[in-house]
Parts: sequence; structure tokens; C-alpha cells
Amino acid sequence: MNATNPYTLGFFVLLLLSGTACQPKKNALATTGKIAVLWELVTNFTGEKDAFYARFQLTNHSDVNLDDKNWALFFSMAPRPILDNQTEQPARLHHINGDWYVLKPDKNFHLPPGESIDIFYRGVEAVIKETDRPLGLYFVFYDDEGKEQKIENVIEYTWKPFVSPDQINRNEKDEEPIPTAALSYKNNLDMTDLSSAAVKPIIPSPVSLVMDKDSVEVNNAWAIYFEKGLEGEAAYLAAALKEATGLDLKTQSGAPQGKAIRLLQAPLVVNGVAHEAYALNIMANGIDISGSDAAGVFYGIQSLRACIPLKSYASRSGTLRLPKLQVNDAPRFAFRGLHLDVSRNFQTKETILRTLDLLSFYKINRFLFYTTEDEGWRLEIKDLPELTDVGAQRQHTSGKEAPALHPAYGSGPFAKEEGRFGHGYYSRTDFIEILKYATARHIKIIPEVNFPGHARAAIKAMEARYERLMKEGKEDEANEYRLIDPDDKSVYLSAQGYQDNVVCVARESVFHFYEKVVDEIATLYQEAGLTLDEFHTGGDEVPEGAWTKSPMAMALMREHPEIKDPKNLQTYFLRELVKRLKSRNLQLDGWEEVALAKKADGKYEPNPEFVNANVVPYIWNNIFDYPDLGYRLANAGYKVVLCNVSNFYFDLAYSKDPQEPGLYWAGFVDTRHSWTFAPYDMFKTTKKNSLGQKLDLETVKGYEKNKIIVEHLKPQARKNILGLEAQVWCETVKGRDMLEYYVLPKLVGFAESAWAAERSWETVDDKTQREKLIRDGWNVFANSLGKRELPRLHYLNGGYNYRVPPPGAVIENGELKANVEYPGLTIHYTTDGTEPTIASPRYEKPVAVKGPVVLRSFDDAGKGSHRVNVSSE
Repeated sequence: MNATNPYTLGFFVLLLLSGTACQPKKNALATTGKIAVLWELVTNFTGEKDAFYARFQLTNHSDVNLDDKNWALFFSMAPRPILDNQTEQPARLHHINGDWYVLKPDKNFHLPPGESIDIFYRGVEAVIKETDRPLGLYFVFYDDEGKEQKIENVIEYTWKPFVSPDQINRNEKDEEPIPTAALSYKNNLDMTDLSSAAVKPIIPSPVSLVMDKDSVEVNNAWAIYFEKGLEGEAAYLAAALKEATGLDLKTQSGAPQGKAIRLLQAPLVVNGVAHEAYALNIMANGIDISGSDAAGVFYGIQSLRACIPLKSYASRSGTLRLPKLQVNDAPRFAFRGLHLDVSRNFQTKETILRTLDLLSFYKINRFLFYTTEDEGWRLEIKDLPELTDVGAQRQHTSGKEAPALHPAYGSGPFAKEEGRFGHGYYSRTDFIEILKYATARHIKIIPEVNFPGHARAAIKAMEARYERLMKEGKEDEANEYRLIDPDDKSVYLSAQGYQDNVVCVARESVFHFYEKVVDEIATLYQEAGLTLDEFHTGGDEVPEGAWTKSPMAMALMREHPEIKDPKNLQTYFLRELVKRLKSRNLQLDGWEEVALAKKADGKYEPNPEFVNANVVPYIWNNIFDYPDLGYRLANAGYKVVLCNVSNFYFDLAYSKDPQEPGLYWAGFVDTRHSWTFAPYDMFKTTKKNSLGQKLDLETVKGYEKNKIIVEHLKPQARKNILGLEAQVWCETVKGRDMLEYYVLPKLVGFAESAWAAERSWETVDDKTQREKLIRDGWNVFANSLGKRELPRLHYLNGGYNYRVPPPGAVIENGELKANVEYPGLTIHYTTDGTEPTIASPRYEKPVAVKGPVVLRSFDDAGKGSHRVNVSSE
């Protein structure tokens, strides 16, 4: 389940960076020089089920012969099994672990200087994205004794674009259309340009908003007055107004004098909700923001910020004209979250702070901070330095058995290499700063330590600790936090391709480690002036086969015959965790597996054991074998958070375009998907499966071959839906710009689903009527995106790297016709093949053209989309 703006060269620069090579012994290999690598996806249609065909081409630009012993090419690649070659090849591809692969020469391999050689291979599951290609390529050269002698990054690396249907489609069942300018043009015909009066000034939409035709000017003669307890909110508003508009308003406590912005707390209940409720009144003689609590006042401030005209951001004149209005508002869900994985690819502290600012603007109040994974441990823990010394960096290792993290996701062979994203962590001071920053913005940070699976970084770090202390003769201390059974011979393969990422739940030291980490994180909360009362335990994707050949696990099962099967050891682990952490008064969150029991046939069913144990499952599954899982668990009494993959997995690509980065194992997710969600009847908004095939879960009586009867949410179980969460897993996300590109503007649609009151179409049973209401509602929202939200993101917090959707276009009978996905965007084009800019001719209406045309769409801030090419052919 956890499973770039690709149109700038910056995102691909990591492939071109070379690190300082290891010091070689003095022999011929010291003058190896450059070996160029070209990669090509040949086809996804091989005649075999779910198999693709690809090739490497090596070109020897060095002065050294490459033979069958003196080299190997290592790299990262989206994890998938490699099939045996059908024909003899000069080299063979091997999966090592995770997404780490190696290409090794077969017997009699020979590549002299100046020559090239092709190497073909086959793998399982389609490859349709440029982000799927091999990344972080490097050569290891060996001496005559087979010892590693020299490591070099591949500098000359190219790949062929994906252009043909058999490269872009996954298989013959793939019904997701190939993106083209013509397809976009057809889809955009539903969009209509609305007047400014019809465009919502505040997103997420308030419960009620009454606009006046008049406006009021705010200048430096105004002040911000606040009641006791709202000092932080007043300071925040003053700083936000100064940054956005140049206004420099003083903050004062006590009774207001003259024109002012007044912040106060008052009993409020809006739409039946008190917590976080607010009222915003913009009047001629002042602005009142009242909240039922400080959070409500803060969200009133955000709605005030949303009313700032774009021209004020651009001019920063020191004055501000605001529309007169009255808003009464409160959130639909108390839990509105974003999950961010910083373990696969690290994000800096500064990026986290920018993200928290963004979340607060759109009234998101939870941040699930995913700082531990197979590929990285990102948080400093007192007394366990190996967690960051070993677990926070990746590098070439002699094999997966080494007590270190091998390369992953293109991190390359050298630890801490500039331009890579495999290394980095948050110090205790960093984490405390992040906690305080989030708290000031009324965001609760939920830390996650994922056990018993997804634990390889912790395992390797504690193995390094074990080896260090054993050398010092401290055996008891060495075993204190050890996480594996060293005699375990279990064979398994995790969803991400790992063979060694599950802790031994039969070891007392595993629970001792977990309690140590929880307690140290709790201390960080205390130092930030907070109390840790919620902790995410992960608990997902423990691979089949784990613990089956572990002597320690077998001994535990003899002591506890009620466990019966190694499959049940995951439930045993959670049971023990709940018991051991009970004294800490923690709510334990986890992925959906924590509330499930695995039957003998491998199928899952709801496990009633933890219904009243303060365990909250987060549910991602809504299109696979258990499309109703969230409702089944809520009906069974669990409090749940809905994280639907088909709506809220922001790491899934916007579209099938090969240059559009991201994953696609569950289909594609754009902003409309995150907006079109009916939380209490999600079958109405789950329309396609991962291959784009139509689903009808509203009326289905049996689901696919499993004949699962879809269970709807019972009215009395609505209270068990705590809220919604969007996810960003970062396998393909490299750095801040890519992160913001993946998130924006999807987050804006998510905020509407999580905060805004139930929309009229959510309760309409007639499909035709409902679809019309959805189209009309989306058209209003899309106008808001094009005319207000996207250009504002250009100015907020120094500017975010949001995605501007490319235009749709066709040429018919020598006439260019074009349109946009979000009304309010403009289209500029060229006819000479050059890249359009904001200064290029603007498309206003159909125009006669000769030959091909290049187009881009732009928002009012001047940010553009990637280019699209159209011709009359």
C-alpha cells in the first residue's frame, strides 16, 4: 500500500552526478574512464502474462577491456521479480534486495574499448513511467582476485522515451486511455468559465458565507486586538499579513480602539459542531474573528487570508482591500490529515516546515510523520546512535547481509553524496522545533514507528550496535535491543522486494526497543511542551512466510499454543504492544492490518479483539479484494480513518503520461479524484479499478471472483469515521520541488472533502442526476483553482511548486482549437517548435495554423504547465 515536475531537467540531475570514487589500487582499472549506459523499455506486450521486455546498452569509452569478471553494474529499479532469459545474453540481471539490482557479465563476456553491447532482460509487471527506469547507476570494478577495487557513478546515462501503445499500456486489459492533447480537449469541453461572483473566495468551502457588494480598506492605521490566550494567533496573523501584503499591524490586548481586527473566543456551534468552529465578519468598521476555541480563531484567520486579492500579493503595497462578508464555519471531520514518508527519500526540516504552513492554510490538522522504514531511520534517538549513524544513510555494501543500508531509490553508492536523497535525519532539536511549529498552527504530529514489518533500517542499525558491543565484550548490552533471530531461515519477499525486513516478535528485546523509542519520542514532546497521546504502529504488509523457520518463533508458539500459526504472530505482536504501552495512555494507530485476522487460506477478516483497546486502523483499501473494508470495520465498532487509495494517495501519478512522475499500482489520482469523495457512501465515487476498468460497487452483490458481498456503512456507525487522510509515499519523490508537485493542487481537493459540509450530490441515488451535480460542482471548484488557488500558491510562503495542468488541443481542418482543465488559466502557443512563454501568442479562439503547434497553459502568476504538441495528423 505504501506502496517532479518531470518537465525540468533539475529532477533528473541526480542521475548525472558522480561522487568521489573509492581510492583504487594502482593497476589498469585506475584508467577505466567512462562506460556509457542506455536503457530502453522494449515492450510490455511480450505474449506472457504481466511480463515486460527491456534492454541495456553498454558502450565502452574507456581504454580497458571489460571481461566476465572485472565489472558489475548496480542500480535501483521499481521492485519486481526478474524472469529467466529466454535467449542467451552476454550479462544477466539479478535482484539483490528491495529495489537493489545488479547486472553481472556471463561467461565469455567481452567489451573492448570503443564498442557497444546490448543486454536484454524480462521482468514481471509493466513498466510505463520514466520514473520506473533504473536509477542511481554505478559500476563496481574488481581486481583479479574478485575483490572490489573501484566504484564509479555512471555519468553517461540515457534512456529512450516511452512513445508506443505497448510501452504506455500495461497489458491488454488496460482500459485507462493514453493521455493526449486531443483527449484532454474532449474532457475539458465540460468546463465553463464562470463569473468572479460564482467563484468561491474560501477553500475549503465554509458552511455559510454571505457576501456584500461593498469592500473595506485595511491599512497600517489598523491594529490587531486579541483576548488573553490568543497571543500566538495574533502574532501569526500579523506576520502573515506583512509577508503577503506589506501591512504592518501592531498587536494589542484589551478593548479595541478604532478600526481593528478583533480576535476573541466565544461559544459557537456551527452545523452541530463546536470544536474548531469560527465566525468571520468583515465590516466597514473592523473585522471580527471569533472561535469556539483557539483553533477556531486560527481557522478564521486562514479564511481571512483566503480573501486577500491576488493583486495585493503581487504589489505588497501596504494596504489591503477586502470584501465585506459574513462566514460561519466548522469542519465536517475532526481528523483531517496528511501522511508524509521521509524514509524512502529524505525531506529537509525546512521542507517539513513549509509543508506544515501549507497544511494549516487549508485547515489540515493532523500530520502523520513517517520517519522509519526499510530504507531509512530519520529521527535521532538518545542512547541509540546507530539508528542515525547507520540507519539514516545508504551506500554500496558487499551484500544485503552487511550491517548497513544498501542503495535504494537512486541514492547511489556513496553515503551523504550531494544531490541524492538517501541520507539525512532530524536531530532531537530539529524534531522539537517541528513539533512547536506544528502546534502553533494547530496541527497535531503523530509519529510512526512501523513494526513488525518495514523495519529493515532499525534491524540493520541494531545489528551494527550488536557487532560493536560484542567486540567490546558486552554481550548482555549487545542483545538489549537486538531485533532478529540470527538463526531464522524463513524465506519471504515483502511487497517492496525485501527478504529481511521483519523483526523477531519472539524476542523480548524487540519490545524493549519499541518501548525505548516510544519513551524517547515522548520525552521530545515533553520538551516541546506537549504530551504524546497518539502513536502510529504501522503494522502493514508483513510478508507471507515470515517467522516460519525461526527457532525463536517456534519456541514461542510452543509456549503459546493458542497462536496456532506463524501468520498469527502479527496479532500477537500488537496484543503485546497494546498491553505494554497501556500505562503510557497512548491511542495506538495502525494501518488496516492491525484490525484484521488472517485466516488459514491467507484471507483477512475483521478481528474484534482490539475494538475497545484504543486501536485506530487507517484504511487504504477501496478497490481491491476488500473494497468495503473501512465500512466493515466501522460497523464492527472500530474508530477508523479513511485513506482511500483511489482518491487520496498523492504519490500515484496524475495521469498515465509516461513523463508524469509517480506510481500507478492502484491507478491514477488527480485533483478531481481527491475532491470527488463521498465519505459515507464511497461506492458512489469509486468508479474504476487500477486498470481503468469500470466498477459498479453501488449495486454489486458479489465482487469479482471472491464473491464478496459489499457492506455499506450503517447509520449508527457514521460516528466511527474519525476523518480522512491523504498519503504521500516517497519512493519516486526526490526533493522539495517534486514533493510539492505531487501534493499540489491535489491537497486543495482533499481539503474540500475533509472540511466542507456534505455536498448535495453525495446523497443523490439517481446516477444521472448525481453525475450532473458532480460535474456542476467540479466546474465551480475548477474555476476556483484556475482563478484563485493556483496563482495564490505562487505567492504563499515564497511560492510552492504546484502543478499547472497542460491544455487540451486539436487541429481540425487547419484550425487550432484549445481549452483548459481549470477555467481562468490562459493558453500560449508557438508554431516554430519553440517553448511557449507568457509572452508568446495567446490563444483566445480557434485560429488557422499550418504545421504542428506547441502549447502551454499559464496561471495569473505566470507559472506554466509542461508543453503539449499537436498536429493535424
